[in-house]
Amino acid sequence: MENKMNIYEKGLEEYSKLGIILGNFMMILWIALGTIACWFLHPLIAWIYLAFAIIMVFIVLRKLVCINCYYYDKWCSIGWGKLSALFFKKGDIEKFGTSFGIKIAPFVYGSLTLIPLIALIISIIKGFSFYKVAVLVFLLFIGFYSGTISRKKVCAKCKMRLICPGSAVNEAK
Repeated sequence: MENKMNIYEKGLEEYSKLGIILGNFMMILWIALGTIACWFLHPLIAWIYLAFAIIMVFIVLRKLVCINCYYYDKWCSIGWGKLSALFFKKGDIEKFGTSFGIKIAPFVYGSLTLIPLIALIISIIKGFSFYKVAVLVFLLFIGFYSGTISRKKVCAKCKMRLICPGSAVNEAK
């Protein structure tokens, strides 16, 4: 029960539906741009990337992270507490900060940008195209926005920010 006492009491009980819709739109756009970027190099790479992204983001991380979260079966910043409750049994909030999912999440989300960036760079070297450059710019923008601005905004209002090792908000202790 020790971690329950470390819940950020001023955090939101549930996030706004508009924010959840925007967050999901950005996630889908991020995956779509990554898939397009990989397609420029080879369609098979694009299909593998798309399968990896969908399976890891919408299934594996929901099972490994969300089941142990305060927002399980609640509207978290992106609505995944509700999604995980549809498919998986509730876990233990005390395991949240040390779960395997928390450890692999940076790798998964980093891969959503890094893999397409590598594919795009190789593709641009093979044959320049303004479409490729446009995808590159949008992918960098979404990766930057999601990893910094959006994350900091969401973490600032999160009840898990004191427990989460991935929180983008530093606490003065």
